[in-house]
Parts: sequence; structure tokens; C-alpha cells
Amino acid sequence: MNKDKIWLSSPHMGGNEQKFVNEAFEQNWVAPLGPNVNGFEEDIKNYLFKESGKEGAVAALSSGTAALHLALIMIGVKAGDEVLCQSMTFAASANPIAYLGATPIFIDSEEETLNLCPNQLRIAIEDRISKGKKPKAIIAVHLYGMPYQVEKINEIAREFDIPVIEDAAEALGSTYKGGKCGTFAEYAILSFNGNKIITTSGGGALIAKSQANKEKAVFLATQARDAAPHYQHSEIGYNYRLSNISAGIGRGQLQVIDSRVSARRQMHDFYVDLFSEIEGVKVFEAPNKDYFANHWLSVITIDENKTGGINREDLRLHLEKLNIESRPLWKPMHMQPVFKDTAFYGTGVAEQLFKDGLCLPSGSNLTEEERSRIKSGILSCFSNRS
Repeated sequence: MNKDKIWLSSPHMGGNEQKFVNEAFEQNWVAPLGPNVNGFEEDIKNYLFKESGKEGAVAALSSGTAALHLALIMIGVKAGDEVLCQSMTFAASANPIAYLGATPIFIDSEEETLNLCPNQLRIAIEDRISKGKKPKAIIAVHLYGMPYQVEKINEIAREFDIPVIEDAAEALGSTYKGGKCGTFAEYAILSFNGNKIITTSGGGALIAKSQANKEKAVFLATQARDAAPHYQHSEIGYNYRLSNISAGIGRGQLQVIDSRVSARRQMHDFYVDLFSEIEGVKVFEAPNKDYFANHWLSVITIDENKTGGINREDLRLHLEKLNIESRPLWKPMHMQPVFKDTAFYGTGVAEQLFKDGLCLPSGSNLTEEERSRIKSGILSCFSNRS
């Protein structure tokens, strides 16, 4: 195996990141505060809210996980509370619930968007209330950049007066009915990890409805230091602020967000065309024109009953031999050993998606030569069908 590895989703620099980083060094702003942090927050705010007329404020943080942790704190989640969480997601959507000593209650997916199922959400809420335990919050995820059923989820949340936290870690640049993902809930979170649409090498953001809530989050993210000439703390705080260096990378990255989304969507179209004549393979697409997905990762499901016995793992291992990375869909949280004793409401949709689903290389920096390798690798796998 002598060819360079084709990654699932690798960082893609735009060129201007270095300018902001150099300015930070020249000004000696090598700290979790400074002009790049302020500028990055303003840039994100403008990107998300400027055209919508909505109000919002942004706190740049060390990770999307940190943002979710703070969102739960801001909502008032405490030890012993229950939080409803989409089961098919990365562990970081659920772990902050456990940080607080609260209990995650996992909800199945629906097949149109792969996200939180409104029907199972309602069943879970009504059942938890009947048991005397009204959930404190709902965590809904825009999985792989596909918006969840925003109106249905928000309608149920309003009916039962339960706040929603919008996990848009994978969905920067995605929209629902023209509104940007990250603007649909009381709090939302973004991730700028190295494999996301844009990166700060590691980082995230909390999106709040008001400036006051943003300021409260920043207070908690900077060790909850009281206004005093000495170090005084009346609340427990955290070291969650993004550095000025990392924020500089983010400012350069945000300048190319539209081209990055376009490139990811082109990769999705590449797979739609590639699999159009391969029976038994379905490329995951938006349900209708209300949904605009950034296709952070392109997803397929494989029905081995229609592919001559070739399943998701066969394709994954075949590509691995060719030095091409692919990955199963997120293993649902209710199937994870660490959460084996938690409640789950569903009909097995997420489990089936995990069994049959595969994420394929989706980076915005894939070359024509790499696309050709991917295509040849996939076709050679299915040419071996029985």
C-alpha cells in the first residue's frame, strides 16, 4: 500500500488563517481573549443571524462539548434531572449530561433525516411525566449536517415547556427553510474540531438568544471570576474559553465557509451519480427542498439482500485495504457500554442505520485523482458480488 491515505474529512486551510495568527503573535495576544476572539464571535454572529432578522450572541469556546456543557448549566440541569437526547450521535452530545450527574434518556431516529424522531420524543416525554420525572431539556442533533425536523421538534418542546439545545456541531452552513442551523433553539452549539466544515484546530461555540446569556456563559467559561481586584469565586467555573490564536484560524476559515459547503455538496452529488446503478445502495439525501444540508459527511446505507451479499463492513474493509478511510455511522448511545442502563424509546431505526450505514470520504479538499481512486475502489468491491 504505497498511495497516500484518503481521509474521511481532513482540515482544509483557506490561506488567510496565517494573517490573523501572525497578527496575534505580533500583538502578543497569545491568550484566551483578544481581538481575534471578539472578531470571530462577531463573524459567526453575522454569518448566522445577519440575513434572518433574528437576535443572537456567540461565545467562542474550547470545544463543542464545552458549549453543550454550559448550555445545560444555563438551562438549569442539575444532578438527578433527566435530559432527552438523540441516540444516534457522537458521545459528546450525551457526555455533558453525565458531567452534571443528570440522566440521559435516549430517543430513536426517524428515517427521513436520521435525526430525533418526533413520535418517539412525544412518547418519551409523556411516559417520563407519568413517572413523575418531567425532562429538563431536549438535545436534538443535525446529524452529518442534515437538519432535524425543526418545526415538529420545537412544537413538541413548546407544548411541554421543555427547552431545546440544538447540537449543530456538524451543521454549520446547513439551513432549514432558509434559516441557518444554530438559530432554532434556546441554545445551540457549534464545533470547529479538525474534521469539521471549518476548523480552529480544536474549538467550538455556544449560540445564545441574548447578549446577557452569552455574557453569563463567558463568565462561567473563564472560571466564574467575580468582579473584584483579587480572585474571588461565588460559583463553580470552567476553563472553556477559545484562545486568540485558535480564533484567528477560525476567522480565516469562516471567510471560505460557502466554498467549503459547496465542495462537500459536490462530493455528495459525486456519490449519488456513482451509486445510481448499484442496486441495494442508497445515498442519504434531503427529504425535500426545505432542507439544505452541508453534507459534512456523505452517508450511504447498504442492503446486502440486494447487493449479492456485500454489506457495509465488506465495503469498509475493501476501502481500508486501498488506504481509503470510511466509517460506520455513529453507534447509538443506548447501545454504548457506558450507557447500557439508560432508558431508550424507539423501534430500532437507529440500530438498523448503524448496521447498514457507512460514511464515505467527504472532504472539501479531495482532488480529482482521489475521487478517481474512491470510484475505482467502490466499483471494484461491488464487481465482486456473487
